[in-house]
Amino acid sequence: MRNFFLLILLSGLAIAFQSQSPHGPALKISCGDCHSFAGWEIEVGKDTFLFDHDRQASFALVGRHTLVDCRECHQSLVFGEASPECISCHTDMHRNTVGSDCARCHTPQDWLVDNITELHYDNGFPLLGVHATLDCDECHVSESALEFNRIGNDCLNCHLDDYSATTAPNHVQSGFSTDCTDCHSIDGFDWSSQFINHDFFPLTKGHDISDCAQCHTGGSFSNTPDDCFACHQMDYESARSPDHQQGNFSTSCTECHTTDVDWMPAQYAQHDAIFPIYSGEHAGEWSQCSDCHNNPSNYAEFACSNCHERNETDGQHGGVSGYVYENTACLACHPTGSGSGAFDHDGMYFPIFSGKHRGEWNDCVDCHTAPGNFMVFSCIDCHEHNNPSELRDKHDEVADYRYESNACYECHPTGEE
Repeated sequence: MRNFFLLILLSGLAIAFQSQSPHGPALKISCGDCHSFAGWEIEVGKDTFLFDHDRQASFALVGRHTLVDCRECHQSLVFGEASPECISCHTDMHRNTVGSDCARCHTPQDWLVDNITELHYDNGFPLLGVHATLDCDECHVSESALEFNRIGNDCLNCHLDDYSATTAPNHVQSGFSTDCTDCHSIDGFDWSSQFINHDFFPLTKGHDISDCAQCHTGGSFSNTPDDCFACHQMDYESARSPDHQQGNFSTSCTECHTTDVDWMPAQYAQHDAIFPIYSGEHAGEWSQCSDCHNNPSNYAEFACSNCHERNETDGQHGGVSGYVYENTACLACHPTGSGSGAFDHDGMYFPIFSGKHRGEWNDCVDCHTAPGNFMVFSCIDCHEHNNPSELRDKHDEVADYRYESNACYECHPTGEE
């Protein structure tokens, strides 16, 4: 019964005391949650200490905080005046160079920093390659070694001296980019770890070289021409199969070559517009230009007879009027190299196997004076046409008369007068 009356008395005292509590009006718990009848001293760890700091104060006591005396954080008896921010209790040894949120780097367990890599990644500068092996103070230089002023993520902030001192090649004179990652890999362990973004001129196949000086001569990297001939003039001049100079080949290498190693395979695709050699019946029937072109200094000359022997062609052309075993005659009748669909000169162009011109010529070159181009013809190099005065007299009554082969054909499309 006595204990019952004591409990009633303590409850009454607690109600009366709450109105004048030194802990301020914000603390709404019973005095008995922390204090006992023995006195106002708090026996931490005893069953009498019923205040749940993690839940009721919204600040979990973990790690080193479990060993701290309450008064080290709560300087006054008004507990609500204590701030939950780290900086309210802990002196900023970094002098505000990393902000006031200690929890970004530290935990309540100790002051060691275990997430340096993650912190740098979040700041846009991942610690890769040689950067992962450095001590903090090698980049963040300060008197105390505890200040970490932001350096910036540009390479030149740390490597300006390296950029300025480099002589092979000289970065300053060559006008190199000051963004080191244009040429050097951030995850490398020395400056030779380079990948060089050379997409503007792909370094593939025959251009897959490691020595920049092969193309960039004289130490300049900004004025190197990108046309083939600028680098490959000697290759052009020394080429012998075929001889590019004698053959008057184009100096634009890409017309025949790719960037494959050793210039092969090469293909003059435009040739098919002149005579099909990569398509049609001649595809795969030859290996080099000299198979058809005997004269390396004049590729307008060609020889069908190198492959097509006379015994073969004579037998196949029995009954073909005007047939002659001659290269330009072959092309005249077989402009695509096909055995079928040979030229019908009389029906399509001009009667030479019939009419007045029958038997009046021996070779194609009698009329076609430009070898290899049968669109060119001459009427004025035969019989009486070689006398301009005589022809002028015969045409004295013809209006707009001209002594010119195309004019002859316009008026005499069948060769008749």
